[in-house]
Amino acid sequence: MKQKSPKKEKQPLLGAHMSSGGGAEKAIDRGLSIGCTAIQLFVKNNMQWFASPFSDKEIGAFLDHPQRGELGSIFAHSGYLINLAATTEDFHEKSLRSLREELVRADQLQLPFIVLHPGAHMGAGVEAGLDKIVKSIDGIFAAIPKVKTKIALETTAGQGSSLGHTFEHLEYILKNVRQPERLCVCVDTAHLFAAGYDVSTQTGAKKVFAQFHKLIGFDRLAALHLNDSKVPLASHVDRHEHIGKGKIGIEGFRYVMNEPKFTKVPKVLETPKGKEMTEDVENMALLRSLIDK
Repeated sequence: MKQKSPKKEKQPLLGAHMSSGGGAEKAIDRGLSIGCTAIQLFVKNNMQWFASPFSDKEIGAFLDHPQRGELGSIFAHSGYLINLAATTEDFHEKSLRSLREELVRADQLQLPFIVLHPGAHMGAGVEAGLDKIVKSIDGIFAAIPKVKTKIALETTAGQGSSLGHTFEHLEYILKNVRQPERLCVCVDTAHLFAAGYDVSTQTGAKKVFAQFHKLIGFDRLAALHLNDSKVPLASHVDRHEHIGKGKIGIEGFRYVMNEPKFTKVPKVLETPKGKEMTEDVENMALLRSLIDK
């Protein structure tokens, strides 16, 4: 009697951030080599402001990759220098130009969104910082009207003067930009926990995401960064740890992996790893083991 093959829909959209060293198409190879069904990548060096434009050859190598379709989701993360709430004019102008260029690059690779840390107010205050982010986003989108790639605002740990560590911060940005349809949200579990949202139990995680839905809406949730936290609840420090080895533990991730509303939401690791990526393999295996059979 012929055995039935496993149902493909049981495979979660799960993966990790992949290096794009050697070309963006290499991130696809790296992800597939360890069994990812979703990946995140940088569209340029994440610690440099700018990069030479993609050549047609580079774009083609990515778009025409014979196995690109095997990944259910590929999206980008912006560079770490960008701060849309920067108080110095030069820094702010570089941030605007850098994000504008990254959005164009991501759009050339046909990526649906690019994850962005909203910004840090640098002492100007929360309200002033949020308003500057709103104006910055408006200006960026006005300059690139045909770009389809969205900005996915990421929840932050609230380290220093960083904004985005409360759902209310993100709600404010979404409600005040001119083109909210060009924005979505990425939730990072380690950042949530460090910001004071207790997702260490299934009940706690369910309550936190219910609050998220009330203020922002699950329709805005574009991606989940699945990271455990090296630091305690409400510590406001951004330190990622391997799944189950940090202060969050296993149960919060069990909720995320089984919540039907998150089935089509890509879940990507940003945990420490070596060149062989064995840590990613182990973390993904653990996360898959949490799925109810």
